[in-house]
Amino acid sequence: MGLKGTYTAHMAVAASAVGICLAAWGATALTNTEAAARAGTGAHGTAPAERDGKPGQAPPPASKARMPEGIAHAAEAGGTAVNITIDDGPDPRWTPQILDILKEHRVKAVFCMVGPRAREHPDLVKRVVAEGHRLCDHTISHDTTMDKKSVAYQKQQILEAKKMIEDAAGGAEVEYYRAPGGAFTPDSRRIAAQAGMRPLGWNVDTKDFELPGTAAIVGTVKNELSNGPTILFHDGGGDRAQTVAALKQVLPWLKEQGRTFSFPVRTAP
Repeated sequence: MGLKGTYTAHMAVAASAVGICLAAWGATALTNTEAAARAGTGAHGTAPAERDGKPGQAPPPASKARMPEGIAHAAEAGGTAVNITIDDGPDPRWTPQILDILKEHRVKAVFCMVGPRAREHPDLVKRVVAEGHRLCDHTISHDTTMDKKSVAYQKQQILEAKKMIEDAAGGAEVEYYRAPGGAFTPDSRRIAAQAGMRPLGWNVDTKDFELPGTAAIVGTVKNELSNGPTILFHDGGGDRAQTVAALKQVLPWLKEQGRTFSFPVRTAP
């Protein structure tokens, strides 16, 4: 074979070898790409977001994000808005009456529920949610000495009550935690915040649980509203006829004062 024939033969062999290598590389690259897709990563083994300089893991939904641990008092709407909060229920006698009054005046409130009572009256919990109100965890036992108990006890009281309320509500979110009697601790606030609940305080304590009379309850709201926007009433724990009567007067009076109604803040402040 002449020089020209020899050169041609060598070129053919080289081209064939290159073709085989390219085919093998292409098959490997395709396999790696498919595997990366199944693993949720890019061809370089990193999540696509990471290649863009962003965290590869998506942030949790806003409702599951950790809340601030500080005790909330302010109204989401700001300005002259007030927050109506109702504690210690639900109660089959008083909660429906309070819900009727709120509905009549187109006011939304936060219901701070005791876990076992929520479990006993899931129909009332579901009604609270269906009518646009928000849920709050008020522990299992309503122990006003929780601040003197162990962290394990506080955790049980808070998280088990939350589960009871959620189950009774059909899975609706429990958005706040209020310590019985205001017996908050740094630990209880942390536990609540990590579970997605904002610790909730109050500015005006009507002391309706002491049965001071309807006029006294109304007078407390009028005299102490300058303390801040969050007002505390009760629908459980005893006879709440005075509370029902007071709400019938307080809600229209607040509107006459130019007040609007809101929910307590969940994020900062």
